[in-house]
Amino acid sequence: MTRIEVTGLYKAFGLQQVLRGVDFEAAQGTCTALLGPSGSGKTTVLRSLNTLEIPDQGVVRIEDVSVDFTTMPSRKERDRLRAQSAMVFQAHNLFPHRTVLENIIEGPVIAQKRPREEAVADAKVLLEQVGISDKLDAYPAQLSGGQQQRVGIARALALKPRVVLFDEPTSALDPELVGEVLAVIRDLAGQGWTMVIVTHEVRFAQQVADQVLFLDGGVIVERGPSAQVIGDPQEARTRQFLARILDQV
Repeated sequence: MTRIEVTGLYKAFGLQQVLRGVDFEAAQGTCTALLGPSGSGKTTVLRSLNTLEIPDQGVVRIEDVSVDFTTMPSRKERDRLRAQSAMVFQAHNLFPHRTVLENIIEGPVIAQKRPREEAVADAKVLLEQVGISDKLDAYPAQLSGGQQQRVGIARALALKPRVVLFDEPTSALDPELVGEVLAVIRDLAGQGWTMVIVTHEVRFAQQVADQVLFLDGGVIVERGPSAQVIGDPQEARTRQFLARILDQV
């Protein structure tokens, strides 16, 4: 079953055309990795899925909610689409004056109007899942960067989204903390969450992603199973990019 369908996505910032007709689909329970050089449009695609960026043209459908951006969609339409997904950002974006528990239940209680008791119970299960159940009452400043990012993941999952979006989830972490966050994402993939990940961790994408989209210049240059795109790329531009990235590992 197709969970995400993107058709004809265009986006410009001023005179810079960032997306030039992006099309892709993602099935329910799969992980899609977006790879490409800086400025290729990866993050703009990701942010278009939940209307943090408003495309100039194109259609985004998640589950049964579809928005056509040919004309500016209403706030209600954008909110309906955004409610289908949850974002995990590069820099955690936790509320510094609230505990781990309070950070996680904020969305379910305030935005989704769910009972606090239910949200708390769910939060405790999620913290166990991401391996920091002992940090329930801690504040973000008392956590390592990897622990903060795992709280960010639990906060996203607490919204019970159809799709989880990850924007370079390890780029702000010290190298020794990257593995613990990638392990959590790997577990989520194994549990069947539908995920779209912008990442520079090529080997991780090869292990976890069901499909890889390689973007350059605002278009998808190559797409396919991770073993093919990363292990045996067909396009010269993909080979050039991977050779440079993997040479740095």
